[in-house]
Amino acid sequence: MADLSWENIEQQITNCRRCRLYQQRNHIVLGEGNRSADIMLIGEGPGADEDAIGRPFVGKAGHLLDKMFSAIDIKREELYITNVVKCRPPGNRTPLDEEAEACLPILRMQYALIIPKIVVCLGATATRYVYDRDARITRVRGQWLDKNGTLFMPTYHPAALLRDESKKKDAWQDMQSIAKTYAVLRQEK
Repeated sequence: MADLSWENIEQQITNCRRCRLYQQRNHIVLGEGNRSADIMLIGEGPGADEDAIGRPFVGKAGHLLDKMFSAIDIKREELYITNVVKCRPPGNRTPLDEEAEACLPILRMQYALIIPKIVVCLGATATRYVYDRDARITRVRGQWLDKNGTLFMPTYHPAALLRDESKKKDAWQDMQSIAKTYAVLRQEK
């Protein structure tokens, strides 16, 4: 990739019009966190709260996400958090294929700069675009996939857990698996 840098990413998205999502956005939500993180979290796209202030996972789902990682002794500061699309889809709908495809080059550059050891796909959209195009979150949730030395784990999006509490037990199992794998990786350093 030519000129792979955070500055280049920021230049590319400053006035991004790669898809129609730019028409209603308040902020482009690139992502935030530790740019040397061992764990990269990828969600679907910004919601209303995220669009309003330009930061990922700051609404109710973000607060739950923080609690989930806190419960396994991983601080938000240790993570890099981003989304498949960087602008809010109207009404928080699922991003269309062309919208996700427009943002994937940016996500790939973020991944290439961070070089995480673990990628957690939060929800169906992230799982489809990052883990496997044909994957169904209900079928692959909690299953590790090794792609070129990076471990990928699909789990439920925190917003799904807020809508359906019966999924919390499975999500907790995923979090414990992430914690164990992360602990092993840290010992190997």
